[in-house]
Amino acid sequence: MNIAIINYGAGNIQSIQFALKRLGYIGTLTNNETEIRNADRVIFPGVGEASSAMQKLKQSGLDTLIPTLKQPVLGICLGMQLMCASSEEGKTSGLGIFDIDVLKFSATEKVPQVGWNTIENLKSDLFEGISVGAYVYMVHSFYAPQCHETIATSDYGLMYSAALQKNNFYGVQFHPEKSSKTGEAILNNFLNSPI
Repeated sequence: MNIAIINYGAGNIQSIQFALKRLGYIGTLTNNETEIRNADRVIFPGVGEASSAMQKLKQSGLDTLIPTLKQPVLGICLGMQLMCASSEEGKTSGLGIFDIDVLKFSATEKVPQVGWNTIENLKSDLFEGISVGAYVYMVHSFYAPQCHETIATSDYGLMYSAALQKNNFYGVQFHPEKSSKTGEAILNNFLNSPI
């Protein structure tokens, strides 16, 4: 299987490559349009700040490429947030794949949320074989509220979208590559998704 990991200088690349390797796959790090379009699966990682990451996507033309992809695409953490309409972080316009605006956790919550949290209300083949209440690893200060594209929720003082799906686009707020066996199972489900 040909797996493209989008390289735009804002990703937790190495741990994703290691997680794929544990599953028996090799991910190719690339920002080449042809390689990305021809991949069977595309992973869109993200670690860092939304406005600077979006600027990097624009500089390489990836901001126009990503929304046009037809194969299964998985946005991880900031990658998922950049797939939304906008983010309060840096007052950033997103790729508009998911019709929801990313917000900052209120002052009543400890920010960032770091550590293990449970996922509930699982609604997609992405979570085939995953138990409600399974733990995944989170590191984020911003969140996508629940919406019609929500396929999993998590609770951090409020219920928010732990995962989103629209057509061939998936997004997870957590880091599957750091989420032990649960994360590996979710990655495996993505790599074998029927879309």
